Amino acid sequence: MLVNSRELLIKASKDGYAIGAYNINNLEFARYILEACNEDKAPVIIAVSEPAINYMGGYEVVSSIVRSLINDLNIKVPVVLHLDHAKSFESCKKAIDKGFTSVMIDASDKTLEENILITNKVKEYADPRGVTVEAELGSLTGLYTDVNDCMSFISETKVDSLAPSIGNKHGIYKEEANLNFELLGNICKEAKLPLVLHGASGLDDNKIKTAIFCGVSKININTDIQLVWSKKVREFINENKNVYDPRLIIASGKQAVKDLIHEKNELLESKRKAF
Repeated sequence: MLVNSRELLIKASKDGYAIGAYNINNLEFARYILEACNEDKAPVIIAVSEPAINYMGGYEVVSSIVRSLINDLNIKVPVVLHLDHAKSFESCKKAIDKGFTSVMIDASDKTLEENILITNKVKEYADPRGVTVEAELGSLTGLYTDVNDCMSFISETKVDSLAPSIGNKHGIYKEEANLNFELLGNICKEAKLPLVLHGASGLDDNKIKTAIFCGVSKININTDIQLVWSKKVREFINENKNVYDPRLIIASGKQAVKDLIHEKNELLESKRKAF
């Protein structure tokens, strides 16, 4: 069942849990994540970045893959197909036109005024088509988002969800993550809309639980999935040097990915009643 993220995130925010936004990089990742979430009876956000979309063949290819897997695998849980970190209105428009149900416009590298303008343009196109819009404020390089900027941004854009910067970073943390939970709590108190935590790969469970307690209702995980999959595939290749069938090689990481998704679902959605 393909849906947008609005009701899912509002309910998660109200009831004190978070929904996993798991990035896919190929058909196999999409399948493993959907299967694991269906087994857990956990709603899921399938996130796809622009580089991953280009790698997989385009917006229509990705949309068709996810929709076909939902049908052919008999997936019963709500699924959001989400464009992650789009850098332009054009990219968001392409995703919406090809059936994505949620988009993130990331103009966080621009001025506040420019960010508001491009986010509004995306919202104006997305709203009539039933597509939810996420935006980002601040830079995910360990910097912090200003609370007043958040309030101005939300007031001007009426965005559906917001990803503030609280010291979180993308990729692998080279040192202990220093997240400003007081800032996150203040933003949540003032913003009164679903908040998103990017850069959650590598964070310990306590930090993720604290982020949820402070108001985060969507948590993005990408690098962790790639790490567990690639580790198992390397082990398989080293132990099976004569195997050349790509299906066997790629699938050797399947259980590791599914185990990780099960683990993250349990962590993020401990307060959610079974769907």
